[in-house]
Amino acid sequence: LAYNIARGYKKFTGCKSVVIGRDIRTSSAELSEALVKGFLDSGVDVIDIGLCGTEMVYFGTSYLNADGGIMITASHNPPEYNGMKFVRERSIPISYDSGLNTIEEIISNGDFEPLPAAKGNYTQCDISDEFVVHLGTFYDVKKVKKMKVVVNAGNGCVGPMLDRLEKILPVEMIKLFNEPDSSFPNGVPNPMIEENRLPTIKAIKEHNADLGVAWDGDYDRCFFFDESGEFIEGYYIVGMLAKSILKMNPGEKIIHDPRLVWNTIEVCKETGGEAVQSKSGHAFIKEKMREVNAIYGGEMSAHHYFRDNAYSDSGLIPFLLVIQLMSEEGKSLSQLVNEMIEKYPCSGEINSKIADAPAKLEEIKAKYADGEFDYTDGVSVDYGNWRFNLRMSNTEPIIRLNVETVGDIELMKAKTAELLGLIRG
Repeated sequence: LAYNIARGYKKFTGCKSVVIGRDIRTSSAELSEALVKGFLDSGVDVIDIGLCGTEMVYFGTSYLNADGGIMITASHNPPEYNGMKFVRERSIPISYDSGLNTIEEIISNGDFEPLPAAKGNYTQCDISDEFVVHLGTFYDVKKVKKMKVVVNAGNGCVGPMLDRLEKILPVEMIKLFNEPDSSFPNGVPNPMIEENRLPTIKAIKEHNADLGVAWDGDYDRCFFFDESGEFIEGYYIVGMLAKSILKMNPGEKIIHDPRLVWNTIEVCKETGGEAVQSKSGHAFIKEKMREVNAIYGGEMSAHHYFRDNAYSDSGLIPFLLVIQLMSEEGKSLSQLVNEMIEKYPCSGEINSKIADAPAKLEEIKAKYADGEFDYTDGVSVDYGNWRFNLRMSNTEPIIRLNVETVGDIELMKAKTAELLGLIRG
């Protein structure tokens, strides 16, 4: 299948060169070999960047001026899973609607181009040094003060990159599960699972650290913990990154998703930027960023996108920007976050399994018909001092709820309970 994916990708994109990277999973090397063979047989030059994070494929595709890139990874899934993430030239994402469906058809029908006489060239290329230099363009290392940081690599791919950054940054890194290990002996690298957060929390308390950061397997997402070990909602990280970026680049546009919005809008206003709403999901955010030339886009799901990173998501740039913001403002992470939480408390995303999700959505819309509606993604209903967003999952019979208020935690709790009662009733 991997061999055929290469041939299907070649027919769909007409690429002459492609960057391939892979994560630590046992099956990744084998899939990479088959993918490489499929491209070489199709006359496509392959630049193999080896074991890396997804963002290095995004970076490498643009930096090496390749016609496309494929990352072999199943990110935060269990070790027996694997998959691929696809981009074309300039690291433009290929989603199901913008090409994967066509590649699937080509493979299903065996509708490949005839193999050319001349094979492609194969090159191995370590771009780690260039990538570290690239990361250095997003923050000012001179502005980062000494601090102690717990970093949890989850035995995924980020460990070697943290080793490199440690040599540059004035921070003491307390490393957890830093060695890439395909068996994930300490659990799957998914900090969204609450029990997976416990080692990070424990280490923060034990070492009296200033903050903790944990990554998923292919490190395109990072998750933050404050100095007391509190897990920080992704929504407020979007606000912090918007603030950090606008301080250095006033007047720029910031993209956010519709699930939780008020804090981001206010931060942009206060810092001289412009907030622009987009449907959630990487393909939509990246498309909107290109459309309005936004400098940064953030989703509460811990995906953070940067214009100067080929409009792609990164799990390392947010880490660097947050430690710089803490240093510049002279505030702890909890102080920075609590200011935002007090202004705009939120429920976080709450999932409910519903037999007939579309019918339930209609029922809720009828109940709150007197609010102000927005349909950018699912349905958002605004009452001025509180609002909620309801979305159906694309893949499961699940409804996702987010509630926020203007400075009223009790109202947020009451409205969350009220809505959950209706959704699950």
